[in-house]
Formats: sequence, structure tokens, C-alpha cells
Amino acid sequence: MIPRHPRRALAAPVVLAAATALALTSSGAAADDHAPATDFPAQSARLLDRQLLPAATFGEPVPSGAGIETANGVPVPFPAQPVQGFSGNLVQPDGSYLVLSDNGYGTKANSADFLLAVHRLVDTGDGTGTLQVAPGGFTLSDPFGKVSWPLTRPDRRLTGADFDPESFRQAPDGTFWFGEEFGPYLLHTDAAGRLIQAPVPLPGVQSPDNPELGTATPNLASSKGFEGMAQSADGRYLFPLLEGPVAGDDRQDLRAYRYDTRQGRYRGEAFTYRLESPGNAIGDMTQVDDHRFLVLERDGGQGPTAVFKAVFLIDTSVTDATGHPRKTQLVNLMAVPDPDGVAGELSQDSGFVTFPFTTIESIDVVGDHRIVVGNDNNYPFSTGRTPGVPEDDEFLTIEVQADLSAR
Repeated sequence: MIPRHPRRALAAPVVLAAATALALTSSGAAADDHAPATDFPAQSARLLDRQLLPAATFGEPVPSGAGIETANGVPVPFPAQPVQGFSGNLVQPDGSYLVLSDNGYGTKANSADFLLAVHRLVDTGDGTGTLQVAPGGFTLSDPFGKVSWPLTRPDRRLTGADFDPESFRQAPDGTFWFGEEFGPYLLHTDAAGRLIQAPVPLPGVQSPDNPELGTATPNLASSKGFEGMAQSADGRYLFPLLEGPVAGDDRQDLRAYRYDTRQGRYRGEAFTYRLESPGNAIGDMTQVDDHRFLVLERDGGQGPTAVFKAVFLIDTSVTDATGHPRKTQLVNLMAVPDPDGVAGELSQDSGFVTFPFTTIESIDVVGDHRIVVGNDNNYPFSTGRTPGVPEDDEFLTIEVQADLSAR
């Protein structure tokens, strides 16, 4: 997939149009007078590849979608499981993608017939950048009875009514960790997606969808649990990041925690991520090294209403005047430079390609200057490119000026 475009050094910085030159540091605060100068003063980016999985891609022949209504001309229910809604992507050494499907159709109430799954995607090899599903994926399940509350299916295969996984990481031992929103919980599975320990709750934080809430008062809004999750290089620490503020926190501040997988406990809050605007949300987070992370931040618009979608590099070793980790914008996803015409007609007039999707939810580092960014197409609801037409799952490989090698 990725090797279709040979690696090359980043060309001279691309001059961005004024409309695309969003703030290079957090607009919420000026840089700390005592902080060192940024390592890369002027950022540029270049599109290297664009790939897509067609929206109407289906997998296991288990009916789904009985809880939703027809949208964008797509009849429901489906005779099989849609392969859609990717909220995480782990790029494999062979260039294939391991992608995590979201909880299905957006809520507990309408996603009971959606099987939670990880799929493996590979290039079709026809030169068009089209992806297809290949062997190597799995569904999530609880055959060993690690979940103490009732599940949707008697066979204990997990559904979108049970959990809402939004991020995942593979540990050095081959097991997987998932960050999810309903609890929020951390889920630990074996390589086949079977839970090997009870869901790990976040102490002191519960959403209205938490199955263990009881008569307690939630202090996190629905669908604002763990959205992104990074992992240390040795796999010991997980850094799950909430999508929304905890009650009482500033509306622009999101908590990132540190979980010790060896000791099986949280080690407190790792840092606070400062949104550019209280109306924004984060889509994913991945670690660069022991103090730098990449974060996707976005508004809630799609198509013509999409304004702000960006990739930020945050450095927890340097703080701004408000005490937040320093942010540097690496890519404006509403105007990714495409000087080589990789995106074809999408960029032929302007020289830029937009990524105008409501939910952009996966990012991975694939080289010292390369990242892969993907959307969650919310099939069949989202229509980022063409009104009335369900959007595909798209992946952009982007070259950035920042050095993303571990330090």
C-alpha cells in the first residue's frame, strides 16, 4: 500500500494560502517566554498517497442495521456486517492496515446487531489505491466471562450495544488494548479479540452509558470517553485521552491518563490537552516518543460546513503560558498540499486536497516524516464529499516537515 510512492526527502516548504495558514501553535495562549524555540518554525506538508475502501463493503453474513432508518438512499437492514466506521488504524510492517470499527451506528440503542471487529485491509494492486478486506481480522468476544454485567448476545460476541471502542494498540506480547467510550473502560484481549481480563474502569469518571453507573451521577457526557490512546515504546504504559471534559473542568481541557499495564493501575493524569476551541473534539492520538504525541483535532462539520480539521504535535516537556503542553500544527487537513496531483480531480484546480469529514479518527506514524490519517465514515450516514452519497473510508499518507523519529 504505502510503498506505491517511493520515499523521498521533503521538498522545499510548500507555501500555504492565507486561508489555510491556521495558527502554528495553540491559539489559546502565547508561547512561554522561557520555553525553547520550536524545532521547526514553518510547517509544510505533501500528500503522498490516497487510498479508499468503498463505502458499501460488507463482511460476515450476519444481518445488521435493524435499529436504523434508511439514509442517503441505502436500504436497511443489511444482510451482512458493514465494514465501516474506523476509529483506529495500526499500519503493519507489510503496509496493510489493521482497522478498528466503531460501535456501529452511533448509540447503544441502535447498534445491538453490529459485531465489534478489527479488520485487515490491503491494496487491491490495481493501481487505483482501492483497498479490500483480507484475512487477519477478528471480532471481539468474551468467552471467558470477564464482563460481569449482561451482554447483548448469548454467545458473548461483543456488539455496539456492549462497548464503544474508539482506539486500540497492540502490546509487544501480541495482545490488544482498546480504549472505549461507554465506561469509559480499557479492554484487554488476546490476539484473537477475546477478553482476557475484566474491563478496567477509569476511577472517578463515569458516563451516562456506563453499565455500572447505578444511582451515581455521571460526570462525563455521553460519547465523550476514551477517543484516542497512545502507547509507550515498550508497551508498559497506555495514554488514553478523553474526548470531552470531566464535569468541573475547563470546556477546552481534555484529560490524558497514564495506565501501567504491568502493575494494572492508573498512575494519575499524564497531561491535559488544550482544544483550540471548546466546540472541537479530538479524533485520535498516537505517541512519537516519551514526550511527544500526535493528536487529531476537528470541528463537527462535514462537506461545506467543515472548517477545522488538523494534526497537532504536542510536546509534554514544554509548556505554554497556561501550563499546557506546547502544540504545533503539522497539517491543515482542510488544505493538504498535493503538488504531484496524487488526489486527481480532487486537487487539480487548487493544488490542495481537503479531508472534509465529520469524524477523522485514526492517525499512525509510518516514517520519520510520514503519517497516515483516516476518517470514520459512519456508514451510511456521513456524506463528506458528495451530498446524498455515503462517504468511503479514506486514508491519506502525508509527508510532514517535522522529524517524527524517536529522540
